[in-house]
Amino acid sequence: MDLLLILTYTALCIGVFKVFKIPLNKWTVPTAVLGGVVLIGALILLMNYNHPHSNMASSVYVTTPIVPNVRGTVEEVAVKPNQPVKKGDLLFRLDDTLYRAKLNQAIAALQDAKQSVLGLEAAYKSAQASALMAKAEHDRSKKEYDRYEKGAKSGAYSKGQVDNKLGVYLAAKASYEAAQAEELRQKLAFESEINGEQTKIAAARANLEQAQFNLDSTSVYAPTDGYVTQLTLRPGMIAVPMPLRPVMTFVHKEDTVYVAAFRQNSLLRLEPGYKADFIFKAIPGKTFAGEVIDVLPAIGEGQVQAQGTLMGSEFFARQGRAIVTLKITDDMSEYHLPQGTSTEVAVYSEHFEHVSVMRKVLIRMKSWQNYLFLDH
Repeated sequence: MDLLLILTYTALCIGVFKVFKIPLNKWTVPTAVLGGVVLIGALILLMNYNHPHSNMASSVYVTTPIVPNVRGTVEEVAVKPNQPVKKGDLLFRLDDTLYRAKLNQAIAALQDAKQSVLGLEAAYKSAQASALMAKAEHDRSKKEYDRYEKGAKSGAYSKGQVDNKLGVYLAAKASYEAAQAEELRQKLAFESEINGEQTKIAAARANLEQAQFNLDSTSVYAPTDGYVTQLTLRPGMIAVPMPLRPVMTFVHKEDTVYVAAFRQNSLLRLEPGYKADFIFKAIPGKTFAGEVIDVLPAIGEGQVQAQGTLMGSEFFARQGRAIVTLKITDDMSEYHLPQGTSTEVAVYSEHFEHVSVMRKVLIRMKSWQNYLFLDH
């Protein structure tokens, strides 16, 4: 672009010198050269500031590492690499023999817990009956003791007989208190509840739900619409629930978003809605229209986290770039670009709009240059 401006200005100067018959001397030639330097420099500076450009840009996409919830041997890999799948489609399945057995065991444990609760009910009723019997014996022995104690005062009973009835009464009282304690223990065991359900049954049901979850987890499904790429999972491999060891990577199907890094000098000329042009090395000679979606409110180089190390001067030496998200508004359906393709972006602000012609010409020239490369 610089060369084009220089050649255009040179041609214009030659024309002016010839039309107006201006003599070539030590005053006219330096004046023309200096004027050209000032004019071309001003135009380039205006273009760079008001209509920023970035060659640090690419499309971005979100992936999800697929990690099974349970450990097992891979029995089937249903998904095909690079083929679209719908949400809920089967990706792969693990051998479920062990987890099916554990589910049956949990079902049996739940039934056993229900039967055990029936036994607790019977034990509680038996303890109630024993407590009633103990109370009756306590009341009878109490009356008998009171009668003997009263008769002893009139000489009807001896002291030995009264002491004997006292012993019988105290034994009946202790038996009654023991029966009450046993009744309370059986009552607590029978009426113990959590969320309205007997605790033994609730615990068995929770184990059943966990066993069912583990069994269901042997089949892994697509979290959303998308596809799996670079698939290396095969039947017979061991899959383990370790976050750092995913068995495949799932790429979500979403609208393509481009992210570009611009110099901080251009921040005042980057606003949502500004028009933009995109060029791709993969599509030389073509320019695609788009617009700015957003200017992210944070620059990564300035982030800090809680740690035991203080910031030094080298932290402030890192000069980050402003991150901008953009989208292409032209139809790209005929071009099958892989996600993550790099691009170059020019953004046109509403300031000095006439100067944007220079940027538009420049980015189109760069697009044609993408036909030329030497590595082979």
